[in-house]
This record gives sequence, structure tokens and C-alpha cells, in this order.
Amino acid sequence: MEYRRLGNSGLEVSNICLGTMTFGEQNTEAEAHQQLDRALAAGINFIDTAEMYPVPPRAETQGRTEEYVGSWLKRQQRDGLVLATKVTGAGRRLDHIRGGPRVAQEQLDQAINASLRRLQTDYIDLYQIHWPDRYVPKFGEVYYDPDRRWEAESFQSQLEALGNLVESGKVRYIGLSNETPYGVMSFVETARRLGLPVVTSLQNAYHLMNRQFETGGLAEVCNELDVALLPYSPLAFGHLSGKYIDDPQARGRITQFPDFGQRYEKTNAEAATRAYVALAREHGLSPAQMAIAFTLRRPEVASTIIGATNMAQLDENIAAANVRLSSGLLEAIDAIGARYPSPTV
Repeated sequence: MEYRRLGNSGLEVSNICLGTMTFGEQNTEAEAHQQLDRALAAGINFIDTAEMYPVPPRAETQGRTEEYVGSWLKRQQRDGLVLATKVTGAGRRLDHIRGGPRVAQEQLDQAINASLRRLQTDYIDLYQIHWPDRYVPKFGEVYYDPDRRWEAESFQSQLEALGNLVESGKVRYIGLSNETPYGVMSFVETARRLGLPVVTSLQNAYHLMNRQFETGGLAEVCNELDVALLPYSPLAFGHLSGKYIDDPQARGRITQFPDFGQRYEKTNAEAATRAYVALAREHGLSPAQMAIAFTLRRPEVASTIIGATNMAQLDENIAAANVRLSSGLLEAIDAIGARYPSPTV
């Protein structure tokens, strides 16, 4: 397992991070602990969760994922692990979380204390804003509509609130998720100007069928500001594993929760999926491992977040850490990307 520095922080993380959003919905507590044990044995020291999980988000299950991680974490050597969680952003009809979540001091205090209690720990290594407090297109939306803006918490007030959590010792480093170039630059500039904590990471969707990180300005921003990328959904909700090509009714989030993955059902998504899966198999590679290895090749990537619902998937995904893609294969990937540019943005 390779270890990389997490942005401008002092943390060294495994280049594979175990994502946990299936814990409590698609995976039982025993299955969650089995995955965590296997990941730890493979050298993974980085675990990502969120107060909102599991998915799809429901009032009845909210926080259960952190509880499952916490009941495992209490038996581990805490300082050997890098634990990341996320505070829920504004909007998206999640009124069951604090009556409608915002990234403001009172809500952050409630959120961090609840996460620490569920996770059975005294501190979070990386505390991330799950998505912006302000309006931005996200989760499959493409076009920015200024008429949809709402009154948002300022970058300064969010950073001051997060800075108080850092000062208290409950949080070591802060990060962003589902952010734009404007947002990353504004957070960093505001922090530097006011002497507040600087964000160290960005957790955004990045995979073969969504290369917006490379084409939309974020790659330059992250390089210049020393902000690490943590790609999520490297398999595009399982599509890039090829399992839905082999069996359209294969068990997974897409078939279990049909309304949850609509951004992966857009025009050209199926054609692009078939092309990438065929290319991997032509080169004697697992489609899933090729897709994960593709994300790991970027210099901005500190760790790619994988997820699994069974141990065979987990083992296959972890093994991608040792896969290297040839220049010829990368050229072929780019050719498919030119034919089907980011069909699931």
C-alpha cells in the first residue's frame, strides 16, 4: 500500500480510502466490521464517513454509519488511523438533520459533538463540508442558474466556526466536498488573509465518466494551492465495474434504489461504460481496477475512496492500489473520453 501526504496537512494516508456510506443500509454492523478489519489488514489507514450516512438518506437511519464505524473504532489503536467525516450542507430536503442543516457555528457544534459520540472518539482527523452552504449545481446538475442563489453563510463565518473546532481539539484538519474552483479559491484566500485554518482536501466525484476535475479548472487550483483531491465514486455507482453490462439487474445501489443514481443514466453513459469495460478486458484488467487506477495516476490525488457491499468487491478494489496503467492504455482511455466527454457530470 502506498502512502501519500494529504494536501498541506501533516497527515500521511493510504492511497486507498475505505468509504462507508453502505454501512447501515446495504451492510449490517457485522459486515461493516468485517470490511474495516480487511481494509486495516491490507494497510488502509484512511476511513471516510459522514453524519448523513447511510444512503439514501433517511431520518430512520441517519447517523447509523458513524455508529457502526464507532463500535469498531473503539477497539483499534486510534492514532494509527486517519478518520474523516462530513457535516451536512444546506438544502436537499434534509430537514430531519437539525431542522435543515447549515454550516454555522451552532449547527457545527451540534454536528461535531454528535459525530464524536457516534464514532466513540475524541477527535476527527479530517472534518469536511459535505457540499457548499451556498447554491451550486451538484449531483448531476450541469448549468449554473444565478436566480437560484440563496442567502448563504459567508466563507469567513464558516472558517471561523471550523477554526473554533480546530482550536478546541475536536478537529485536526478541514476539507471540502462537491466544491467548485471559486469555492476552493475563496476558502483558501479567506483563510490565508485572516489567519484561519486552510482547507487541506477536496472530496469530489472524479472517474472515467466524470473528468470535470481535469477540464473545469480544479486541477490547476488544487496544484497551486496544495489541496489534495479525494475522488469519490471511482466506479460511477458500480457501472464501471461492468456488472450492470453483464447483468442489468445485478444487486447494487442502481437496482436497489433506482432514483438515487440518475446522474449515471444520462445520454452516452451506457455507451461510454461499455467502451471502458471492453478496453479493460482487452488489456487483461479488471474493469473496476482499471477505473480505480485511472484516478490514482493524478498527482493531486492523495487517496481514492472505494466502497463495497461484499468482501469480493472489497478485495478487488483494494488490489487496484498496485495496478499501473501503460501509456498506450491511457491514450486509449483518452480516445474514449474524447468520444464521450464526461457523460455523467
